[in-house]
Amino acid sequence: MKLFALMKKEFLRFFRDPRLILTMLLPGILIYIIYSVMGGVMNAPEKETYEYRAYVSGSSAVVEPLIQTAVGTEGWEFLRAEDVDAAKAEVKDGKAAALVVFSENFDERVAAYTPASGGPAPQVEIYYRSADGESSSFYALVTAVLDGYENALSNKFDVNAGSGYDFSDAGRVLLSIMGNVLPFIVIALIFSSCMGVTLEAVAGEKERGTLSTILVTSVRRSDVALGKVLPLSCISLIGAVSSFLGIALSLPKLMGISFGDFAAGFGFAGYSLLFLLIVSIVPLIVAGVSAVSAYAKSVKEASAYTSVVMIVVMLLSLASSFVSGIGDWIVVVPILNAVVAMQAAIAGAPVVWTSLTSVALNLVYTALLVLLIAKMLSSEKIMFGK
Repeated sequence: MKLFALMKKEFLRFFRDPRLILTMLLPGILIYIIYSVMGGVMNAPEKETYEYRAYVSGSSAVVEPLIQTAVGTEGWEFLRAEDVDAAKAEVKDGKAAALVVFSENFDERVAAYTPASGGPAPQVEIYYRSADGESSSFYALVTAVLDGYENALSNKFDVNAGSGYDFSDAGRVLLSIMGNVLPFIVIALIFSSCMGVTLEAVAGEKERGTLSTILVTSVRRSDVALGKVLPLSCISLIGAVSSFLGIALSLPKLMGISFGDFAAGFGFAGYSLLFLLIVSIVPLIVAGVSAVSAYAKSVKEASAYTSVVMIVVMLLSLASSFVSGIGDWIVVVPILNAVVAMQAAIAGAPVVWTSLTSVALNLVYTALLVLLIAKMLSSEKIMFGK
């Protein structure tokens, strides 16, 4: 009963303050406004090095050595495409970086071709996926080599003179970009919301002495810890739900399609995993901020400590966008595991086991933090400065 009384006190404190309610609703509103207005103006960061697997159909004794010199030899696998259609299918499915097709007798036709003749120029076709960093990087390297060679010859051949070479649709490219950027904004807004309700509830009561009054009673320290973390997490979930709705409603506008069409492509599973990942972060952040607040002597001191924690969290949420080759080990890192899983879900390629494991581990970390808070509440040195 004492636990429920503590939880009731926190809920009443929140719902009697309209400013706190507005703080919880702001994340979703801001996400919706920002991404409905911005469109696709952001560029996804590119990896520095890749291991390419590319197909080549036809041949050019002049161009192929230039390409291999430009991209280097390590990590590359050039394969001759015996079946062009099969090679295209592998590129489209992500099994190969690209397919380069030289027209028949390319070098001889380039040497004999004159633009003034008006006939069709020899052509190089490059099939790739612009939404994939590896494939788009390969395409950029090869086109740079071909442009340099073509300029030296005064426009004696064409590169991708037509359409249908990019196997990534515009929507998938945009979702890939959003997958890198959006989780960072979600984490930042949720963290700010959690700070708004948690600092005053823990450090504020400690500074005013009301927390000490509770601690001198017979109530269990674990009940006090749960009486803070549970209601504050439930309150902060309003911000999480608001953020989720902001994402769900803004992405279709960002892509210029109806919500129904987007929902059909994104799927119920994608929405469910995204929602669970956002929700799993909230109690973890609340518990972390509560632990810092319990250690601090005042709201001002707790705010300073929490600002440092927030910077670390922001760095974690950005890390996956700039670090290449992140493996499955990331699932054990709190918050970063959810960020990586969110990126995959928003990009339309969710990994179910990674997402569910991230949710479960974040809840485990939350439980461990609650135990830590209970231990801190039992320490007279931390609570009373003795």
